[in-house]
Amino acid sequence: MSVARFVIIGAIALAAAIAAPLSAARPSQLTLDPTAWRVDSQNSAANFAVRHMLVSTVRGMLGPVSGTVSYDGKDVSSIRADITIDVKKLTTGNTDRDTHLRTDDFFNADKYPVITFKSKRIVPGDPGHFKMVGDLKIRDVTKEVTLDVEGPAAILKTSKEQRTAATATTTVNRFDYGLRWNSLIETGGAVVAADVKITIDLQITRNP
Repeated sequence: MSVARFVIIGAIALAAAIAAPLSAARPSQLTLDPTAWRVDSQNSAANFAVRHMLVSTVRGMLGPVSGTVSYDGKDVSSIRADITIDVKKLTTGNTDRDTHLRTDDFFNADKYPVITFKSKRIVPGDPGHFKMVGDLKIRDVTKEVTLDVEGPAAILKTSKEQRTAATATTTVNRFDYGLRWNSLIETGGAVVAADVKITIDLQITRNP
């Protein structure tokens, strides 16, 4: 056997030996987590409500919702959530108010463009209800909150995807998160109340 032919055969054998473990590794790299779900941003919403001038309630959307959820499809105790809300797109239907809410008097959306929630534990309740405890970050302040959750809905299965949903609510004191703008009306009450109710309607999907 010539030296050239020996070198060629050796190179082919070496290439095959390298390719084999890479080929074997590919299936595991492509395996999807069976508990992983994606937030359907088009069909999810984060809403808020706060008393205004003691006599009415202002309602709005905090912004588009994105993120991931881990759920085995059976046990609510398996649920973990990592949610992001784009507060730069906050809206209440009033342009001047929306602009003010994005300033440093409230969310300072240029510096802190997102609100985040990361769950830490689940407290099971009656069927169809549970509590989710986690860290809510608004601006540069992170505090533990408890969400009251209704759901998850029965999983809808199609040939293209699986889908479920839940609604979570909580009430926070805006002053705890540095949203400190305040003004008083003539009778002495606050123009904007301290307590803000947050409602998150979440739809999540995964591949079948």
